[in-house]
Amino acid sequence: MIWLVCGIVLWAAIHFVPTILPGLRSRLIAAIGEKPYRGVFALVVLAALIMIIAGWRSSVPVVLYVPRSWGSNFAFLLMFVAVVLFGAAHARTNIKRVIRHPQLTGMLFWAIAHIAANGDSRSLVLFGGLGLWAAIQMSLINHREGVWIKPERASLKNEAIGATIGAVVFLVLIALHPYFAGVSPLPA
Repeated sequence: MIWLVCGIVLWAAIHFVPTILPGLRSRLIAAIGEKPYRGVFALVVLAALIMIIAGWRSSVPVVLYVPRSWGSNFAFLLMFVAVVLFGAAHARTNIKRVIRHPQLTGMLFWAIAHIAANGDSRSLVLFGGLGLWAAIQMSLINHREGVWIKPERASLKNEAIGATIGAVVFLVLIALHPYFAGVSPLPA
């Protein structure tokens, strides 16, 4: 479980640097350049993901609670919303007029969905840890950026494209979930 915890801490730490220590980020970019900084950032994120995966696979799950009977149905619905929100962060949609941080909100919903559907120790560490990181990150960004200036309205065409892409990605994740997670995400 130590690799799982270390991976989550590293993930959070590297993402907090631009938010909490913008001066350090600026100095690093000045010293090595924008592209090398991004490369190092990406490598540290990759290292964190490898640690998280290795920690997950090597951890022996201990049952902490039995999820409610509605947990898997709730998780399924919340995951659809999470995928749509994650995609909305990378497109011009009206979701950004309602939710300031759609990607981080999607990450938080992903975490909540998995905590509702799983009651074991490693799930609580992984999903709870990354959900907590997403919530803290949103708060820190709000503090740093101040008043939220909402983007202009997006067209219905953009909304339809975004929703279609979100639905396709969701279906692909459902199909692949048994292969990368070992369990079917379909509600019982």
